[in-house]
Amino acid sequence: MPTKAQVIDALKGVVDPELGGNIVDLDMVSSVEIGEDGTVTVGIALTIAECPMRGQIENDTARKVRAMPGVTDVVVKTTAMTKKQRAELMSGVRRRARENAQPTQVSPLTRVVAVSSGKGGVGKSSVSVNLAIALQRQGFRVGLLDADIWGFSIPRMLGAQERLEADDETRLIEPATVHGIKIVSTGLIIDSEETALMWRGLMLSKALEQFLGQVAWGELDYLVIDMPPGTGDIQMALSRLLPQAEMIVVTTPQKAAQKVAVRVADMARRSHMPVIGVIENMSGFVCDHGDTYELFGSGGGAELAYDLNVPLMGNVPLDAAVVDGGDEGIPVTAGDPGNRAAEAFTGIGERLVELLPPAADETCTGRIAKLLDDLEIPV
Repeated sequence: MPTKAQVIDALKGVVDPELGGNIVDLDMVSSVEIGEDGTVTVGIALTIAECPMRGQIENDTARKVRAMPGVTDVVVKTTAMTKKQRAELMSGVRRRARENAQPTQVSPLTRVVAVSSGKGGVGKSSVSVNLAIALQRQGFRVGLLDADIWGFSIPRMLGAQERLEADDETRLIEPATVHGIKIVSTGLIIDSEETALMWRGLMLSKALEQFLGQVAWGELDYLVIDMPPGTGDIQMALSRLLPQAEMIVVTTPQKAAQKVAVRVADMARRSHMPVIGVIENMSGFVCDHGDTYELFGSGGGAELAYDLNVPLMGNVPLDAAVVDGGDEGIPVTAGDPGNRAAEAFTGIGERLVELLPPAADETCTGRIAKLLDDLEIPV
């Protein structure tokens, strides 16, 4: 008859394919009971009751244990984890992913913010550009990566003309610098913005990998990533390449956009990427007389934030100045900071710093420096 320790050792061969670890190391084995008749009962706590991997995990568990000498039968009992257990599990998974991640040129101290949406047409790129400028205007070192490989739009929105070239000595690509922001985009590599990129999924992931591993980003406080809409190859590659990345979800006020945006948040959860907040774009049109017209409905952003249990970071009004600024290469936050939309972006940038302060400030050295500064003690 096997011992409990031997059963647990055998269960290390059962892997949760979604989490990428065995169920013992993931603390998913809640109990092991061995009956006198050779029946082994194994309790397994799944992340959620409707886990799509449930059947595979149950079958693998039964097969591994049944192969042990002396076992006559196997009973697998699955339960759902508590919220606390699930949070501890995800924290451990992210930690292991961070430890095993391949090195990139992005410093571990750089805060990585993936600006995402469930579908196109919600103004995600406009948000990315203006958020990056709002952070730069606060005095932070900011990079902007256009990860929308097919649908790149960042170069035009920032008025970037510079082509990307590699340094002869380091062989690393040098980012373009516009409005004080380091930017990288496929739009700065191809001949013209009218050129269609006919790349398949693997090439998209490889492009992102190159932008992270072969670009001389230098020391950045924040790297804003303009993600493509949806939940495809780029999203999955980012969670693997930059496990420290955190997500902001952009939506518009109408219910349809809000419901679709839930999908990208679900993808983030499955990839162990925290969602730190929601931005509602195109919230309402304010006419010259001061009246507000909710052309796309209302409440979608607040409802999405409530569903995801994250803060609504801000509401950006519908304003032609945002479109004009993007077309002219002078984003509204840089060209007209007193504009209503620009003020909204500025507020969102300040809120982001509150939610996700620069990592350098969170180190021991950074905290000591802040303490000395507060006490007015010269360093």
